[in-house]
Amino acid sequence: MTSKEAFSQQMLDGYSFEKSSIILGGAMYEKQCLPEHFVRIPLKTMNRHGLICGATGTGKTKSLQVIAEQLSSKGVPVLLMDVKGDLSGIAVRGATNAKIEQRHEMIGLPFIPDDSPVELLSLSNEPGVRLRATISEFGPILFSKILDLNETQQSIIAILFKYCDDNHLPLLDLKDLKKVLQYATQEGKEELESEYGRISSSSMGTIMRKLIELEQQDAERFFGERSFEVTDLIRRDSNGKGIISIIRLTDIQDKPKLFSTFMLQMLAEIYASFPEEGDLEKPKLALFIDEAHLIFNEASNALLDQIETIIKLIRSKGIGVFFVTQNPTDIPAPVLSQLGLKIQHALRAFTAKDRKAIKLVAENYPFTENYKVDQVITEMGIGEALVTALNEKGIPTPLVQVMMRAPQSRMDVLTSGEIDQLVARSEIISKYNQEIDRESAYEILNEKIARFEEKEHQEELKSQQQVYRSSRRSKDKSAFEKVFESTTTRQIGRTVARELTRGLLGVLGVKTTRSRKKSSWF
Repeated sequence: MTSKEAFSQQMLDGYSFEKSSIILGGAMYEKQCLPEHFVRIPLKTMNRHGLICGATGTGKTKSLQVIAEQLSSKGVPVLLMDVKGDLSGIAVRGATNAKIEQRHEMIGLPFIPDDSPVELLSLSNEPGVRLRATISEFGPILFSKILDLNETQQSIIAILFKYCDDNHLPLLDLKDLKKVLQYATQEGKEELESEYGRISSSSMGTIMRKLIELEQQDAERFFGERSFEVTDLIRRDSNGKGIISIIRLTDIQDKPKLFSTFMLQMLAEIYASFPEEGDLEKPKLALFIDEAHLIFNEASNALLDQIETIIKLIRSKGIGVFFVTQNPTDIPAPVLSQLGLKIQHALRAFTAKDRKAIKLVAENYPFTENYKVDQVITEMGIGEALVTALNEKGIPTPLVQVMMRAPQSRMDVLTSGEIDQLVARSEIISKYNQEIDRESAYEILNEKIARFEEKEHQEELKSQQQVYRSSRRSKDKSAFEKVFESTTTRQIGRTVARELTRGLLGVLGVKTTRSRKKSSWF
């Protein structure tokens, strides 16, 4: 291990930056904090993404809180995914105590309680601004990846989207797409197949089942209008602080499909909406995904590929994405390789398997002579972490053990009354919490199906009437013909005609043969 003087100089060189930065805490040497050896992270590289990980109770959520409030104070808007419900306290000024004072004295940094401007967002019934997006905004490719469809099924989704575009059928929510599927397999099957070719009924059935699976995770709450505009995530308050938007996700922990659907759509929408920025002096938006394993554990390979692509490209939009989870192995390797900032809190080795896993974790960090990384990871206390970042030139900073500063805001949840007050102060809640259910594919196709059924009904009635009239004519004609064409009727007719003829000829004085014969008989 290097000497204390060499270590001190290494930290000063590695973590001093010319331009704006945030302070995470103080550098530690042999388990002791070196006063005023602050570990800083340059704002310029906060769009290079990051990772905060560690075992439960080691302080990773507080590290997230520290970074978020520091970014906000520098005018950087932040989006937080609050899965456990313990991040809302960032809206309220914190309070000091003996432990906080002692920690900050060791760091050499005064503790100044502060709060941050907060906007609460919700995907469910949690209080806050409702987040929604329409089916059309996803597009056929992204929506197919969410449902984990094969190529044949993806092509059917593409056909249905195309049909809706061509026929001005807005796809707003799940009931719209379900109605289109129903129409394509029943009343509109001939219409679609004549224009787009044969569509497999079994594939349509699979798509419907996957839609129902998504629907069972309350996805119908997310799909619809009014769509959330991602530009509302990059607001600042009157004091120039970046607004921290907190998405309360406490009631969807058991709905990973909905969570991953929302996250992918949000990232895709941000990427599509924000212009190319290159390397800014500070990020336009920092996005923190707590309990990130909820995204990756249930994600299909196609979905993982999509996330990896977006993470690689979104940096140029000035967006930084930070994953918070227990173990780095929760993050797929292609995504992990894109993360410039790494904050590793303690991991616990209770089994041989745990120790092997920790050795693998240690290999994710730059080589250093200052620490035995796999050993330090298991020995760190609460609120301590190994940190490495990127300097202003994009070069990794030296790996350092850090005593993290305490959050300036409350390290606890808000009360229901405080949440209500926060929601009441929202400037955008009236914009998004009004339910809109305008005419879309569901209503239009229902009308079309009704007209189709009415037409079929009228044609059926007309056909029945024609059959009835034909049957009546046939019956009447048959009765007359049976009488007229019977043998007896024909015989009587011939006799009557013959006698009439004779009578007429007799009147005229013409003698018939039979009359002459009769006169000879007498």
